[in-house]
Amino acid sequence: MVLLYNIAIIIYYCLVRIVAVFNKKAGLWIAGRKNNTVEPLASSIWFHFASLGEFEQGRPVLEQMRLLYPDKPIVITFFSPSGYEVRKNTPLAHAVYYLPLDTAQNAAKFITDIKPAMAIFTKYEYWYHYFNELHTQHVPLYIISGIFRPNQVFFKWYGGLHREMLKLVTWFFVQDADSKHLLQGLGKSNITISGDTRFDRVWANAQQPRELPDIAAFKGESKLFIAGSTWPADEALIATLIARHTDWKFIIAPHEIGEEKINHLMGLLPKDSAARYSLLNTHHSALTTLIIDNIGMLSSLYQYADIAYIGGGFDAGIHNTLEAAAFGMPVIFGPKYDKFKEARDLLELNSAFGINNEDELLTIAGSLMGDEIFRYRTSKVTQRYVEQHIGATDAIVKYIRTKH
Repeated sequence: MVLLYNIAIIIYYCLVRIVAVFNKKAGLWIAGRKNNTVEPLASSIWFHFASLGEFEQGRPVLEQMRLLYPDKPIVITFFSPSGYEVRKNTPLAHAVYYLPLDTAQNAAKFITDIKPAMAIFTKYEYWYHYFNELHTQHVPLYIISGIFRPNQVFFKWYGGLHREMLKLVTWFFVQDADSKHLLQGLGKSNITISGDTRFDRVWANAQQPRELPDIAAFKGESKLFIAGSTWPADEALIATLIARHTDWKFIIAPHEIGEEKINHLMGLLPKDSAARYSLLNTHHSALTTLIIDNIGMLSSLYQYADIAYIGGGFDAGIHNTLEAAAFGMPVIFGPKYDKFKEARDLLELNSAFGINNEDELLTIAGSLMGDEIFRYRTSKVTQRYVEQHIGATDAIVKYIRTKH
């Protein structure tokens, strides 16, 4: 099984090299690993994140560990360029690297170089050689905000090697009882249901958000609909909604902000009614729609919203619902939400709404936009849900402190 895994890793690397010729993200993935120069350290705390979303998810634990263990350098690794390129200079870490390709040699060298006192992986990312090397060097490995589903490879007949990886984990901090039961079915008992650390992150952000005077001025006395992390399929629907509700203001924050993507989005909207944020001037009165053409504002934008639409539901899956929910508002998203527990929870509470097409968006959004009492009640349920789920960070850090 390990031989097949090694072959798969090599094939994956070769495919990325081919794609890198014409894909910028793949090019960064290859170049970043070529340029990795790892600084030797002693007794570090190693945090690994798949991408930017997992970084924000694990950030509350990272911040707490940094305060509790000021003598231990923090090392962060990312698998994806979308995490590394945004956070490579974060002041929260002593060093930030791309995770070297998962080979036995790379894993042994990297772990020997940084000499971690512990390793903390967030939600996803199971790499056999890194897990095995941590085990060999007697380094505790913690999985935080873990989430498990029956359709994952661990629970398939062909998932033997991945089940072996689970044996190398020191402790699992999982999001829910379903995840615990699945792991127990594999004979695991080293499990704590701690919840999802994203709740702590978004709740803290909602208590002290960064003020954005330009956005406040753009909104004025109007109601504001924000569509965050949108893809083209989302944007086509939102454009129709904008045309129907000229008495509302709209902000669209696309997932991708390349020039071609922004220009295409602008082309969907009525001329002279929309502007890019980077070109915004002090004259907001004629504008109904603002396009955010930068990265990093979205989590603060939601404080000004009355309704939020979360993009990605017509593509790979919805993006971060909780960032909006923490500010207390109804949330709408497309059909691909099954992998996200918070989305399912909010749907059951009737404070989130899934749509499959344009007609459903117009109906649901129209009801929320036209009925202030309905919108207010929904907002309160959403905010209460987030508040009731904070505390995962404290549970995780408290346990780790008893072991170190």
